[in-house]
Amino acid sequence: MSATASDSIMETGTFVNCFLLVISLVIIPVNGGYDKERDALLKGTFPQDFIWSSATAAYQIEGAWNVSDKGPSVWDTLAHQDNNRDTGDVACDSYHKYPADIQLMKQMGLKYYRFSISWPRIFPTGEQQDGVNQDGVRYYNALINELIANDIQPMVTLFHWDLPQVLQDRYGGFLNNHTTNTTVIHDLFGDYARFCYQNFGDRVKYWITFNEPWITSWLGYGVGNFAPQHNEPAEGQYKAAHNIILSHAKAYHIYDDEFRAAQNGQVGITLNCDWGTPKTPADADAAIRYIQFSMGWFAHPIFKNGDYPEVMKTTMTRKAQEEGRTTSRLPEFTPEQKAYISGTGDFFGLNHYTTVEVIDTCCTPIENPSYDTDKDIGTGHAPDWPRAASSWLYVVPWGIRNLLGWIKEEYGDPDIYVTENGRSDHDQDPAIMMDMERICYYMMYTNEVMKASNMDNVKVKAYTAWSLLDNFEWLSGYSERFGLHYVDFNDPTRTRYPKASSVFFKQLVRNNGYPEGSEFTKYVENMWYFCHNTTEAEVNGYTGGASQISSLFSLFLAIPMMIAYSLIA
Repeated sequence: MSATASDSIMETGTFVNCFLLVISLVIIPVNGGYDKERDALLKGTFPQDFIWSSATAAYQIEGAWNVSDKGPSVWDTLAHQDNNRDTGDVACDSYHKYPADIQLMKQMGLKYYRFSISWPRIFPTGEQQDGVNQDGVRYYNALINELIANDIQPMVTLFHWDLPQVLQDRYGGFLNNHTTNTTVIHDLFGDYARFCYQNFGDRVKYWITFNEPWITSWLGYGVGNFAPQHNEPAEGQYKAAHNIILSHAKAYHIYDDEFRAAQNGQVGITLNCDWGTPKTPADADAAIRYIQFSMGWFAHPIFKNGDYPEVMKTTMTRKAQEEGRTTSRLPEFTPEQKAYISGTGDFFGLNHYTTVEVIDTCCTPIENPSYDTDKDIGTGHAPDWPRAASSWLYVVPWGIRNLLGWIKEEYGDPDIYVTENGRSDHDQDPAIMMDMERICYYMMYTNEVMKASNMDNVKVKAYTAWSLLDNFEWLSGYSERFGLHYVDFNDPTRTRYPKASSVFFKQLVRNNGYPEGSEFTKYVENMWYFCHNTTEAEVNGYTGGASQISSLFSLFLAIPMMIAYSLIA
């Protein structure tokens, strides 16, 4: 960390506000009710080859939205509909500032970086036959080369929601003829993937075809509040998902057939999923149905047998009968397609942030069916789960361990890469630089990941923090901040400043976990009960005046260590 960056954290005004934030945390719970066995700190380390990474996405950080023949994406179109809406036109300006971003990663000791390629920055119309934007190729080559020169390995996502607008206009995007595996959208995505493998694959060894296809399918083509804003909640999401799964398989087979022998890389997909915990024992089946209708929708075909989960198929068949339809709204794969899809994942990418309580609402017929009603479930949150700035993000660390274990059992013990995990703060003035709640989040969630790895024998190979930088958070614009580094979006130079969480994460990476007896682990021990909104006395049932004050005392023991780390990092 530079002296300037350190000074920016420690200047008087910022320190006073950080102190007030710390005091406020005493009465703001960071986690729900503490379970002495479940929530105890596990000391130890991850495997020596464990991957620590941070992540971003092209539209969220690059800016340069129309530079050098880049084509418009569906997110450019959505963001420009309203003059009062935040846009990704400049964002973090990482198109120009990527060398500085890489130095931030290097200062944190990161050896991997997950980013996405913008399809319309490579093929402005989405079609190779219409021409290649050589400046886009130059940019990604420069980014990859700079990463490798700094001993950081690229992990590249091919599609992180920014579909070329021309493909949406010409073909309906991922709605295009969902009945065969040779449709235009599959071929075009295959052409794009092949071009990326050809031009970047000699240096990129980790490829992710799609990021969170659930978002594109349901929010983009179902309810339609995300780009490309197609509103067809009864069927749109199922058509889009069908095409996305087949497009993923096409990209996988292209790599497998044409590039794997020479490049020796891996291809996977990243799926998002909240852990669903039953509200009552009677809701247990509904909780499984919730997971199968979200993550299983994509994971079951790819990692299991080439087809949708049985509970999805039987539920949708029943829905068709109730609605008087002759066929299900859920498309069917042909036997050939099932064989083509099955096994097309070298690793399982997981984005996880939160947990929901699930209740069973089966089986009342619905007049206006949609994906939301198809699942026959309701969701909520326990009253003692604290919420982050994002309305959907509740802090429930044990959920990630449960989900990792469920993936292990359900999908035959695959290699799992946690490709996103993180916590949001509000954008506010003064900025939150001593972001203790984010430190607590990373501390608790990574410890649960380590429990899954070391105690449950889940093959977790990577943990990726979302995000390296504060960035454009889709419909929330710049009102929510997930970054390890603060970005001043009012400054034309988009200056970056390290938050306290970046110092914590650096020490976490350096220690590869929470080794017994280390100074870092002692810091974590001092923070542990505070982060769980309890005290050691309360957990162990001591009497004699134990209170939140002892939690505050532990925190103050930890703060000097955090400051010392910031000065030597």
